[in-house]
Amino acid sequence: MAGVTTDKAGFTLWLTGMRGAGKSTLAGFLGQRLRSVGRQVEVLDENELEKSNLSSGVDVLTKEARHGEVRRLGYIAKLLTRNNVIAISAALSPDREPREHNRKEIGRFVEVFVDCPVEQLIARDGKGLYKKALAGELPNFTGITAPYEPPVNAEVTVRTHEESVEQSANRVFQTLLDLGYLRPAEVSAIVGQRARRRPLPAKRPQRPARAARRSAPQPRRSAPRKAVRTAKSARRARR
Repeated sequence: MAGVTTDKAGFTLWLTGMRGAGKSTLAGFLGQRLRSVGRQVEVLDENELEKSNLSSGVDVLTKEARHGEVRRLGYIAKLLTRNNVIAISAALSPDREPREHNRKEIGRFVEVFVDCPVEQLIARDGKGLYKKALAGELPNFTGITAPYEPPVNAEVTVRTHEESVEQSANRVFQTLLDLGYLRPAEVSAIVGQRARRRPLPAKRPQRPARAARRSAPQPRRSAPRKAVRTAKSARRARR
């Protein structure tokens, strides 16, 4: 969905990825740079919500409770977005269904997949949570003892094990420019060089589903063939 290139148009940047992937760091950097060009920004960091007791921590919750927390966070982002604020959500949000729910509810929604291999996450884990999960001490730890469902239609994917924070952020800014959520002048000021909007890739036409093709009405048999059968029956009856 294309954005509206005005200084007052709000939208939501939804950063999803496993614990330790770099969501909070990237969200803070994005927010700082967007504020530098006069945009109103609020960063909704899952880690800060946990410290404020507004979140119970998604790694100790049931699937249904996780969905509820992600939807509540999405509701806050929706209110900010419709009031012309850029909402940047840094949330593990491991399940696709509530993320897609937020996309539909908010509308002006850009999903950023903050990708990082598990081996790297374990190596940079200062709290030792991944080791505890591997030892079976954390039964609901996302990515180890509970699933993480990566996005299938994220607007942009950043790989924090290969890119610097600035490189990842610049790729996000270029995507926002391409989608029409930021103006070329804004992105040029943010990245320090001339920025241009790139054309969005064309969508492939969808083929009809096989089930639909199988259920298509079959052509009726022609009337002359039915008339021939009726005539033959009449001749047999006269004999």
